[in-house]
This record gives sequence, structure tokens and C-alpha cells, in this order.
Amino acid sequence: MQWITPENLIAVGTALIGVLVTFAVVWIDRFSPQRKRLGYRVQLNTPLHREENQDSEVMTVREGQVVGITPPENGSTLVLLRIENDRELDISSDDYGASTDPHGLKITFGERTVQGVVATIPAGWESVRDDLERTPKLGRNANAVLVPKVALERGQYFKLLVQLSGGVADRDIKIDGSLHGGTIRRNRSTTPDEKPARFSPTARNVTVVLTACVMVLAAIIVREQTPPPIGCARGTLTVTGSTAFAPALRAAAKQYEEDCEGSTVTVDVHGSTAGIRELAQAGKDKGAIIALSDGRKPGGFPELRENTVAVSLFTLVVNDGIPLDDLTLDEIRGIYRGEIHNWGQLVPGVDQPILLVSRDANSGTRQVFQRRVLDRNEPANSSQDCRTSDDPESKVIRCELDSTEQVLTTVAELPGALGYSELRATDGRKGLHRVAVDRRRPVVEELGESSYPYREVEYAYTRGLPPADSLTSSFLTYLRSGRGQDVISAHGHLPCATPKGLKVCADG
Repeated sequence: MQWITPENLIAVGTALIGVLVTFAVVWIDRFSPQRKRLGYRVQLNTPLHREENQDSEVMTVREGQVVGITPPENGSTLVLLRIENDRELDISSDDYGASTDPHGLKITFGERTVQGVVATIPAGWESVRDDLERTPKLGRNANAVLVPKVALERGQYFKLLVQLSGGVADRDIKIDGSLHGGTIRRNRSTTPDEKPARFSPTARNVTVVLTACVMVLAAIIVREQTPPPIGCARGTLTVTGSTAFAPALRAAAKQYEEDCEGSTVTVDVHGSTAGIRELAQAGKDKGAIIALSDGRKPGGFPELRENTVAVSLFTLVVNDGIPLDDLTLDEIRGIYRGEIHNWGQLVPGVDQPILLVSRDANSGTRQVFQRRVLDRNEPANSSQDCRTSDDPESKVIRCELDSTEQVLTTVAELPGALGYSELRATDGRKGLHRVAVDRRRPVVEELGESSYPYREVEYAYTRGLPPADSLTSSFLTYLRSGRGQDVISAHGHLPCATPKGLKVCADG
């Protein structure tokens, strides 16, 4: 598969990571079942000192006081704890586990003895106060503070001011307890002079991942310091196939090279069938190839992908010595069957043998002529010089030449010669003239309206689907749009991408 390149794999993988991270965040935020969480943090841990003759309480908390603070002894410590509901779900008294029954939480302070504890609650949270005062109440036991099962709605909290017998490290302050369908965890303490984070850790992580994805994609996009103009591509490309379409191809290739610096498009045509075979036999080591064919490719090449490009008109031509400018389909078919072998049978007073100048078997122009006009194959080749028959049993004198140019030159030189060619190739030619078919003439402007038979869709073939950023894909797009259309129209073809061309190309 041609699209599988290291750059494409990295780009696709990076984009998938960004998409998955985004979906994961949305899922967690919207659909993932939330867990209840009770958090606690140490907001104050400071030693106390008693002054001489001081026997009053150091601190009295009037509102929310449950157990008073005793007069301090030297070495005592005050610790302020904040117990909070830091999730979206409410915590009820029934959510507490049985590990600390009948209390909800047990807070320990290492080896220090709890000398006193005070609870404070913000004004208006009467339910929190009631839970703290309801039996079993807030209490202390040796090195522990026993906390009742307090129901906390989202965002509610209470604080505990604890007096200890000595200093204690923050890491030695622990809470025992459990929540059904939730967790108890220690939060980072926020001091008054600390600025709150602008983003949560999750938001920061998501931002970092998405930023990394964007940077990787940007690096892939700008990996070339001087990218080609929009719609252009660099590299080399060979265009082969139809000789009838060759003039338009050469002009389009020249114009593309002028518009797209760094590109080389070589037109090397040997006939539609030869071009198809060359493309089918070419491996990747032979570079990029496009084969143009007058009409669809023969069967047996499933790996080739077709693209419609334009509609081409063809014409029969006859030597100027024959005063005839129209033939019926029946007359043309009679000539190629050998039933009509002298122009005198069609033009009174003219005694001139008919010499058929044809293209070789690889020619798309010949295949279109056989398919659209004769409705059968041409007779066998009977002449090497196009003048005399080498086969006594042949009913017609017929030779085969390798190119449209050779056909036109020979028809112009040989009296009585009849041949065929792509329409625009006959412009300005001396010694020959075009022949109408059933009084219908090849006119580009009348395509889609006229029933002129000798016409065909030009197909461009590639091996599989070329990469979007390849010169092959870019040149195909150029042929079917913009300036490429103008070049094709200037050479007497109808681009398939035009409104009229779309219908004609679809009809085949």
C-alpha cells in the first residue's frame, strides 16, 4: 500500500493519540462513574510557648467548639486540619465504613498525645455542626482524635484545631477510615500566600499531550524548508501511450514544468496498447508512469486504475487527388472488406485503386476506428510499401505504420490513399483533406449533440492509486482542471471536467 510511509504512520498515530486523549477526557468527565472522596490537609503545624503566670486558655473558639484547648505546656503543638468533600458527590453518614466504629474517622499523630481538640464550622452549615455534636461526639484518646460520621455535601468542610503534647511531622499525621464507593486521601495544603493553580493536573496533562501531537504534525507538514507551490509536486514522471493525444500531453507537460519548479515530465508515446503494457510491466524501480489510452484498456490488467481526461475526435483523410469529402458508414465498411477497391466505384470518372494506410496494432486510434466505425477488425496487412500488394489473395492493398505523423505524410504522398488520424493533427496539412461520415463532421463544439461516430474518451492509467502528494497525482489533477484544461481545449479536445464533457465522458 503506497500510503504506508514513516511520515504517514507517525502522522496517523499522532492524530489518533490526540483523538483518544480527547475522547478519554470527555468520557471520564461525562460518563465515567464518579467516586466519592473525602480529603484532608494540614494547614497549620506550629509549636506553643507558655508565658510566666499565664493560666488562662490560649484559645477559645466560641462557635463550633466541642472540646476546649488546655493551657499550653512548653513543647506543645497546634495542628490545624481541614476535612473536606472535594468531589461532586455528596457524602452521607451511612457512607463511612465499619473500621472505626462507632466513629467515622480516627486521626493519629504518631507518638504525641492529644491534649485538646476544637472543631470549627462555617456559619450556616448547621447539619455539619449537628453531626459533630451527635453521639458519639468529637473526642480524643491518647494519640488519636475520634471524629463522628459527618455528612458533607459537595464543597462542604470543617476544621479541627488539635493541641498535641509535642512536635509532630506532617507525614506522621494519618487518618484511618473508609468510604463505601469512595476514598479518603490527603490533599496538598494551601497556604494563604500560595497562588492557586490555574489548571488542574488533568488539564495540564491533556494540554501537554495535545500540544505534543500538534508539534509532531506540524513538524511533518513543514519537513521541507521550501515546499513546492500549492498543487505542485517535485520529481520525475514519464507519460506514455496514445500518439493521438501526444501533442496535448507535450504542451501540458511543458506548462506544468514552468508552473511547478523541480518537476520533470517526459512524454514518450508509442501507442495506447504499448503504453498500457509498459505501465503494467513497470516496477517501482522504473519510476512514476502514466499511460494514456484512446478508450478503455484491454482486459487482463486489474492492477491499473483509470481516470477520464478528455474526449478526442478523429477523422478519415483522403489524398487530395480524390474529389470526395463524404463517405457513408456502409461505404467505409465496404472499402475495408475489399468490396470497394477502386475510387471509380464511388466517384464517377475516377480510375484510381484505393490504398489503405493504417496504424499498427498498438494504436488506440486504430482500435477506436475498428470499434466505432468498422464494427470489426481491419483486414490483414498486405503491403510493405503501401503501394503494391504483397499478398495475391488479399482483396485490398493495406499497410501499417507506427505513428499518426507517418500516416498523414503517406496519405498526402500516395494518390488514392485513405487513412485516419486524430482530428487536430490534420490542421494545415497539404495533399490531403478530411472526410465526413454520413454527412456528419467532427466538431468539438457539437460533441454531445452530434452523432458523429469517430470519437473516444481518453483515459489516463496508473498502477493503483498514486499517493496524494506524488507528481503522478499532481499531474493528473493538472490535466483535469485549471490550466491543464485550457491546454487540452487548445489542442482540440473536450476536457471531461467541463459541464459538457462530464456527460459525454460518462456516456463513453
